[in-house]
Amino acid sequence: MSYSSVNPFNGELSQRFADISNAQLEEKLATAQQCYLTWRQTSYADRAVVLNRAAGLMRERVEELAHTMTLEMGKRINEARGEVLFSADILAYYAEHAADFLSPQMLHPQLGDAHMESSPIGVIYGIEPWNFPYYQLARVAGPHLMAGNVLVIKHAGCVPQCAMAFEALLLDAGAPTGLYTNLLISHHQSDRVVDDPRVKGVALTGSVAAGRKVAARAGQNLKPSSMELGGSDAFIVLEDADLDLAVRWAVWGRMYNGGQTCCAAKRFIVVEELAAPFLEKFQAALALLVPGDPLDEKTTLGPLSTESALQQLLVQVDLAVSSGARLVMGGKRIDRPGSFMQPTILTDVSPDNPAFRDEFFGPVAMFFPVEDEEAAIALANDSDFGLGGSVFTRDIERGRRVASRIETGMMFINNINWSDAELPFGGIKDSGYGRELGDMGIQAFVNKKLVRYASLQAPV
Repeated sequence: MSYSSVNPFNGELSQRFADISNAQLEEKLATAQQCYLTWRQTSYADRAVVLNRAAGLMRERVEELAHTMTLEMGKRINEARGEVLFSADILAYYAEHAADFLSPQMLHPQLGDAHMESSPIGVIYGIEPWNFPYYQLARVAGPHLMAGNVLVIKHAGCVPQCAMAFEALLLDAGAPTGLYTNLLISHHQSDRVVDDPRVKGVALTGSVAAGRKVAARAGQNLKPSSMELGGSDAFIVLEDADLDLAVRWAVWGRMYNGGQTCCAAKRFIVVEELAAPFLEKFQAALALLVPGDPLDEKTTLGPLSTESALQQLLVQVDLAVSSGARLVMGGKRIDRPGSFMQPTILTDVSPDNPAFRDEFFGPVAMFFPVEDEEAAIALANDSDFGLGGSVFTRDIERGRRVASRIETGMMFINNINWSDAELPFGGIKDSGYGRELGDMGIQAFVNKKLVRYASLQAPV
């Protein structure tokens, strides 16, 4: 495994970091386990002190943290600041609500009384991606640390300084050593962590291939896991939609974070009455995006996270076109330094085209005109993924009916705004299983124990 900070805006290598040794890994796991023995006994109020301090430090250091993120993975600076602040909100949200979420739940048996109580289970291993370097960490740290577990985290190889900065935040906030541990480890060492008997659960956000591998290994060890994997979200525009509103959300939904978002809008399914004007306005809006330095607030199109990410996307687009898709716009890298790609629209993507079932992790949109609402729903559901999706219509009740028929973990009506700590995040099918954030996000790695009292005679 290689941990390197390379600026995708200009390709300059900032710093490289070596994997830790097996002896160092053992020491960190032992420290985490020792910390758990104490942390599990710590009150919710005392846990909240640490999480609230960390949230406060994130807000104080927003410029520094955002700058590091932009330099490492190319996120535009305004989006980077927003991610830092949202991450702080997640930590504060769980500091406030964890005790209520995990309070005993009374049951009502026929005789006596009973309740369900929640308790932590131990060291949790998180494997996290580069596209949201702090948010992905916050959404496991907030719930699982407040639940009384401790975390060891393997972050992505291209954002090592973001990973280190988040660990430093918690230590500066007063977290005991071992509560949250960043691991610079190889894939082989990662397997060892999953296998380690001190590790009691595994949370992964990443690709379908990574999810299958890690979930299988966790299953072999009889350990609970959560998997937040890819997506190819449908963006449905019905004939009664507000066209200008839909186009504005289409641009944001496809281009936010350079299009490198699991729940981004990726398949644009538009009823024929609006198909031509939608495509015309969508193409015109994408053409206005200007590539530039992501540290410059005026830049509207940043680079992809790495050169390899750009190359993979170019190969996917070329394969789609050679398999019969029509290129409406874009499809090439931008002729300038850095890992920049033209905003791209593909249409005439038939079911036998590899692109039909692919996930394009970057500024590539697929456009599908359809006859009516029923055809839109059928096409939206014809996907191996099931993360999120959206529907645009002036009739909100109609929007709710359509949303209920789409096979995903999340649906949005006239928006794609998932940025709220209260809202559970996750999908079905190849998009994984389990939920993060909200009340559901803290329940993944706790023991739900039944306790019953009743005055009964022993059976004879």
